[in-house]
Amino acid sequence: MEKSKILYAEDDKTIAFLLQDGLEPYYEIEHYGDGKSALEAFNCKNFDICLLDIMMPEMNGFDLAEKIRQQNSEIPIIFISAKALKEDRIKGLKIGADDYLVKPFSIEELILKIEVFLKRSKKIQPSSPKYKVAKYDFDPQNYTLQNSGSLITLTQRESELLLYFIRHKNTVLKRQDILKAIWGDDDYFMGRSLDVFISRLRKVFADEENISIENLHGIGFRFSEK
Repeated sequence: MEKSKILYAEDDKTIAFLLQDGLEPYYEIEHYGDGKSALEAFNCKNFDICLLDIMMPEMNGFDLAEKIRQQNSEIPIIFISAKALKEDRIKGLKIGADDYLVKPFSIEELILKIEVFLKRSKKIQPSSPKYKVAKYDFDPQNYTLQNSGSLITLTQRESELLLYFIRHKNTVLKRQDILKAIWGDDDYFMGRSLDVFISRLRKVFADEENISIENLHGIGFRFSEK
């Protein structure tokens, strides 16, 4: 079976060697020591997932992720960084990353996250249903919202969250239930991640009077469609 291909951007040679050593039995991994060379590789090669450090020469990981997202809204992006401040994590998610892993971490934990995203992004669902959301046709398999005049491509997390809301629309949803359904956990950071992705969905539907994502303080959220 062909191995999944990883774009790995990291300027610390020791960390890069250790991570590659742990991942190479399972994946094809291409390492680049700065953001600029990583972007050049992304522009001319095909990858299945991106692992990005933040503090790098030439171009930092945040800028690299933004440029990757401009070209490809679907490829999973995981930040792996020593920057543990919640502001950095939230910034990474707002840019469009799917997850954020703080150094030090175990190879086993990273592999688990990689596998989750690869399975979701490669899942084949020929008969996957589409949903009508306001003026849009929502295709959860391809992460798109489309009508006659526009096409919006969501990230994988945004699509998963919107699908969960649609399947439970006009229902009060507890925060911990959403977190466990989408992230598999409900710790503090995942809670902040949920807020970021809900904010992103609200922007998508900002002009839709019949769509609302209501914040129920101390309880959770309610996705409503009139």
